Amino acid sequence: MPFAFDLVPVAGFTGLMAAAAFEDFRRLVIPNAVVAGLCVLWPLHLATGPGFTLAGNLNAVGCAMAVFLCGAVLFSRGLIGGGDVKLLAAATLWAGPGATPTLLVVTAVLGGVLTLVLLSSATVRAAFSWARAAALKSVPVPYGVAIAAAAVIVTVPPNLP
Repeated sequence: MPFAFDLVPVAGFTGLMAAAAFEDFRRLVIPNAVVAGLCVLWPLHLATGPGFTLAGNLNAVGCAMAVFLCGAVLFSRGLIGGGDVKLLAAATLWAGPGATPTLLVVTAVLGGVLTLVLLSSATVRAAFSWARAAALKSVPVPYGVAIAAAAVIVTVPPNLP
C-alpha cells in the first residue's frame, strides 16, 4: 500500500489545532507560531491533495480574509481575542468556502457549550463564597478550544480516504 502524502499536512493541521487548544486552555493565549504553521501547511495540503483548482483556492483565501476582517472588528470592540481571530481565519482557510458556514456554526455551538460548562463550574464555586460571586462576570473562556475542535471536526473527515 503506497504512502498517502496528502495525509501529512492533515496530520500537521490536527497537531497544530491540538496545540492551539491546549495553549489557549492553559494560558488563554494562542501562539502566533501555531497560526503561522497552519498557514504554511495549507499550500502543502493543496499541492498533495486531490481537487486542486485555482478558483476554489482563491475563494478559500477570500473567505479567510472575510472572517479575519469580521473578527478584527469584534476584536476592536473587545468581544473576542486576537488569537481567536487569527486561529478562526486559519481554520477557515483550511475548511474552504463550502465548509466555512459549517465551521462557524460548529464553532458557535461548541463555544456555547464550553461557556456553559465553565460558568456552571464557576457558579458552584461561587456558591461557597459570596465574595467570589462577583467573579462570575469575568470568567475567562478559551474559545480557541472550540475553534480548534470545530476545525478538526469539519476539516479532517473529508480529507480521509
